[in-house]
Amino acid sequence: MLWRRWFRPYTSFRVAWVGVRSVASRTSGKSREAVVAGGPVLLSGGNPQIPKGDGDAPVQAYIAAMPEWKQDIGRALDGLIVRTVPDVCKAVRWNSPFYGVEGQGWFLSYHVFTRYVKVTFFKGSSLDPVPAGGSKGKDKDSRWIDLHEDDLDEVQMTRWVQQAAKLPGWDLT
Repeated sequence: MLWRRWFRPYTSFRVAWVGVRSVASRTSGKSREAVVAGGPVLLSGGNPQIPKGDGDAPVQAYIAAMPEWKQDIGRALDGLIVRTVPDVCKAVRWNSPFYGVEGQGWFLSYHVFTRYVKVTFFKGSSLDPVPAGGSKGKDKDSRWIDLHEDDLDEVQMTRWVQQAAKLPGWDLT
């Protein structure tokens, strides 16, 4: 089998050449269609990959790219937040929409997972009642709630958004 060793450079070159593929060929399903069409890619769990940006446009692009029933939750959350905090600042950071108050920082973000949408309040430990999800590690203030299909309690969410918008937020831009 000594002859295989002599042909190894050719094989390595061939493998390297064949290994160069487009992004579209490395993705599958809906993600491939989005790449080919020039739209957002859905990451693990169905979370849309949206470039970092400030303002309403990137947030609306994120919501439009959310899959299935999660898009309805995204629209409902965005509308509820805008009605509750009319001067809200919006942005997309780390493939998630962020909502904040000028001079106070971010108070809320949400992120798509396979079976739910996680809504995080950065000072959630100060809310009444405190949202169910607790934070571990360095950030002891964050709290979250996992929203499943038809699971949004608009009255409670409005109360939390009102409270969170009055608190000093997370000031990492």
